[in-house]
Amino acid sequence: MKITGIRTFLMHAGQPFSSKWALEALSRDDAPKLLPGTRNWLFLKLDTDEGITGIGECSGWPRVIETAIHDLAPLLIGEDPANIERLWQKIHIAMMSHGILGTVGAGAMTGIDMALWDIKGKTLGVPVWMLLGGKVRDRIPIYTHANSPERALSAKERGIKAIKCGGVADPVRKVAALREAVGNDIDIAIDLHGPPWLTPADACRLVRALEPYELFWVEDPIAPDNTDGYRRIRDAAHVPLAAGERSATIFGERELIEEELVDVIQPDTGRAGGITQMKKIAAMAEAHHIQVAPHSGSLGPVAEYAALHVLAAIPNALILERIDDDWDGRRQTIVPHPEQVDGLVAVPDAPGLGCDIDETFVARFPSGGNVSIPVPEDAGSYNPGTYNEHLYVQTRLSRRAYFNR
Repeated sequence: MKITGIRTFLMHAGQPFSSKWALEALSRDDAPKLLPGTRNWLFLKLDTDEGITGIGECSGWPRVIETAIHDLAPLLIGEDPANIERLWQKIHIAMMSHGILGTVGAGAMTGIDMALWDIKGKTLGVPVWMLLGGKVRDRIPIYTHANSPERALSAKERGIKAIKCGGVADPVRKVAALREAVGNDIDIAIDLHGPPWLTPADACRLVRALEPYELFWVEDPIAPDNTDGYRRIRDAAHVPLAAGERSATIFGERELIEEELVDVIQPDTGRAGGITQMKKIAAMAEAHHIQVAPHSGSLGPVAEYAALHVLAAIPNALILERIDDDWDGRRQTIVPHPEQVDGLVAVPDAPGLGCDIDETFVARFPSGGNVSIPVPEDAGSYNPGTYNEHLYVQTRLSRRAYFNR
């Protein structure tokens, strides 16, 4: 079998919790569709001379990665798709002259690698999890996002057993309100990612303040390029720490794992380097008793399928991030849509990844931009009067109020 071509499918995905306007646009049949926000999904398909096609998804910066995919295509055409590891190495060294490309380079490798695993599974007539060593579990627990008591209670009513809130605006009061609303039988995590990122000193103080709420984890309490700061937080508080979504491959996740700076590693299934790398990252983490909870907050549904296969096959799978009340178009993008019951998603059993995209539907939503300022001014993330400074890291002011309920 030989690879004969690569096709890409870039779409502008609606934002989670879409506006009424976006939902109305979805219901019309005219094209193209214009949706708010800047979330893009990039899918690809590898074609072969035997008529078997593999599907993958790339995140990291989808509009940029699409160009990378087409640049890499000549290196893959004519190759045997069965040689997954060798092709991963070939792509990796081909990009070396451009420097350390992080999640953008790894995002391109991810979609290709994912499609290669899909082809191998289809060729052999088995699901990808079988190729990874077989199933450890049949269903994968998920958590969803909830920044208010109302959303948290809605998640609880849907049978979900864990939620995550986010943002650096008033985090202690937010967590306290959620805990009061859902009681003690629902796990709560908080994502403190910037901008603005907390200083290590502020993160230490905040994580200590969150200790009484017995959090599932505190995620990204400091900027991802300050791994030394995690040691300070480790010494300051006894709360599980999670990170890793902004790094890629075993090389990017190595320090967090080997120095046991986190309790939960969170590689992004769309930009970690592919199923090949996800399996290796999980094995590294297992040796340090670190759990795996893949990041999936902005990903499309093909990468979610890949995550289900990986989590089915590794012993240290903790939970999968899933915005189960995402943009309605998500359900129409993927065939079939994953089955979720009582906070659990069934592991696919069809050969390969077990999914495909609706190419006609995807084509209705051309990309309309893929970058933005992450937080609006009214989110309250920045100290008053400093929003237009667009700072990467900022010391918190009004500290007595901020660090206390």
